[in-house]
Amino acid sequence: MAYKNIIVDIEDNVCLIRLDRPDAMNALNLDLLRELGKALGEAQQNDKVRACVITGSEKAFAAGADIKMMSEKSFVDVFTEDLFTPEEQAIRRIRKPIIAAVSGYALGGGCELAMMADFIIAGDNAKFGQPEVNLGVMPGMGGSARLTKLVGRAKAMDMALTGRMMDAEEAERAGLVSRVVPAKKLVEEALAAARKIAEKGAISVMAIKEAVNRADEMPLAEALLFERRLFHALFATEDQKEGMTAFIDKREPQFRDR
Repeated sequence: MAYKNIIVDIEDNVCLIRLDRPDAMNALNLDLLRELGKALGEAQQNDKVRACVITGSEKAFAAGADIKMMSEKSFVDVFTEDLFTPEEQAIRRIRKPIIAAVSGYALGGGCELAMMADFIIAGDNAKFGQPEVNLGVMPGMGGSARLTKLVGRAKAMDMALTGRMMDAEEAERAGLVSRVVPAKKLVEEALAAARKIAEKGAISVMAIKEAVNRADEMPLAEALLFERRLFHALFATEDQKEGMTAFIDKREPQFRDR
């Protein structure tokens, strides 16, 4: 389908989604978020898609949520419409891997959107921040909860209370991003990572995503049990037999997602 706020391309089993509100530095309004959820949902249902990449422009992944959209809303408005909850849940329901390729500013909602991905690859010009305190509010799409889990209490407090930005180098050291690459090669590197994932068996990839996400929410003993049961379950798949046989035979496996 045609979108107004994003550009979607599918090639080599990877769905590349570009946020496309250049006049607003890709600020996240509800239309954009709903289109993003729709595109990811379609990718989930498309057997040709095995991984997704979300990116913005070189200047801005997303400079925040759309302030004009929110400025006149009351508590009753945001509470009754449950602002951002359906859109966030639509992204979280996606079982296929999602990579955020972040160049330039990822602030407020932009940083929160990047953290909804399974991992972040950052250009060396990336800047992350949760500056909502400057607007008299606070993060509302995971900028306190996810950020704390990823970078720890001290840095999360520092960023959320002062509104300061974290550059790409610090973000990698803190555990917010998985790697930093030259900004000019960002999308190329993210697509290469997505294609590498796309080569694997889809069943084991989905199981790994589920296990890591659960590990982030469970006590260690429960996470270990959940991991082990998924590990055991994969021995019921044809892909497990093929993967191990190919290793023994010293050849590339031919996974069939069965």
